[in-house]
Amino acid sequence: MKKVVLQGIVVVLLFLFTWFAMDQVNWMSAFNVQKTTEKTEEKLGELLWDVFKSSEEEIKAQFVTASVDSILVRLCKSNDINREEIKLHILKKDQINAFALPDGHIVIFTGLMDAADDQNELAGVMAHELAHIKQGHVMQRLTREIGISVLLSMASGNSGSTVIRDAAKMLSSSAFDRNMEREADFYATEYMANSQLDPEALARFLFRLSLNENENLEKLVWISSHPASRERAEYIVEHAENLPKTSDYVLKSDTWKKILSQIRMEDEYLNLN
Repeated sequence: MKKVVLQGIVVVLLFLFTWFAMDQVNWMSAFNVQKTTEKTEEKLGELLWDVFKSSEEEIKAQFVTASVDSILVRLCKSNDINREEIKLHILKKDQINAFALPDGHIVIFTGLMDAADDQNELAGVMAHELAHIKQGHVMQRLTREIGISVLLSMASGNSGSTVIRDAAKMLSSSAFDRNMEREADFYATEYMANSQLDPEALARFLFRLSLNENENLEKLVWISSHPASRERAEYIVEHAENLPKTSDYVLKSDTWKKILSQIRMEDEYLNLN
């Protein structure tokens, strides 16, 4: 009987202690911090995207944007990612590059699309950038490289345009740290497999471009900013061995060819002007 009473007292004391501790937390303040963080990231995403939007020409052709978006939709739907949180942009630029910005922005250059051997290589790159977003790598890197005080200043409009341009350049032309890149590669491989797309497509893209990394480096931005490309290709293939082997495509072959034809015509037009 004494044992039962003691157990009851312990339970009551634990309940009172937990209630007291919870009461000390300013939940409204914590909620407001979360809201402030989300608003800051949203504003930073807008500011950084504006840098590229104002200096490069965005692809607006419905056929191209809708087709590439259908690849993103497959990746998101198959991996329980809210498609509405991702903002996809395609820029007319012959550099081989793609990158993520705060608040779910993914930017793809037409040069990267043209360099892909097939649509699954493009999907692999998109999955990689999507992984950076979902794992919080973009804001982590900005916070580490620039500092939270500067980011808050940028978001509040109290920072100069030079700081914003420098941040945009950093995200578009240099790699995340080795651990983040490896994590994004692994998630991208899993995203692809879950979407019934070839999980080794990203490895093929990395390996093939690495063979030319000493040529035209000014165009190979995505590969030159992602060091140890061959090593990454190897561990992606190794990781993919434990995943379902799938080789489906989102787009019909004729659709993919038509996309490439259209962006090549756009690039030729740009080079003439």
